[in-house]
Amino acid sequence: AVAWEAGKPLSMEEVEVAPPQAMEVRDKILYTALCHTDVYFWEANGQTLVFPRILGHEAGGIVESDGEGVTELVPGDHVLPVFTGECKECAHCMSEESNLCDLLRINVDRGVMIDDGQSRFTIDGKPIFHFLGTSTFSEYTVIHVGCVAKIDPEAPLDKVCLLSC
Repeated sequence: AVAWEAGKPLSMEEVEVAPPQAMEVRDKILYTALCHTDVYFWEANGQTLVFPRILGHEAGGIVESDGEGVTELVPGDHVLPVFTGECKECAHCMSEESNLCDLLRINVDRGVMIDDGQSRFTIDGKPIFHFLGTSTFSEYTVIHVGCVAKIDPEAPLDKVCLLSC
């Protein structure tokens, strides 16, 4: 579901999703939910946001493929995307006082992947921007590995997807 412009109806599109790059995973989204945060940023009231983009941040799925350097997740793992990730290396991630990662903290304006500044979504070669590093309104999405939480495969994805918010 692509948001081409602020406040305009979402459009169901055929989107090409590139393979994951270093420290990224491509997830197959099995369940997603609509949070008011998605609506707020879709409406873009009083904000200047990048469009077109794929919204969504509340979901559950499985890892489809790993990028170079990913060791903690393998294809088939059940996961929840999270928009405030942890690199596990910065001062905040190493601190017992904070988890507001310097690299992966929430950023509603970024719209691209951290490593190379490019989108993993395209339509006819035109980039479609990411949202909150998760973009779960897509059958497949690419997410930095630090923004993916592995969960017990017995947990019902249709219910626990709400926890990723």
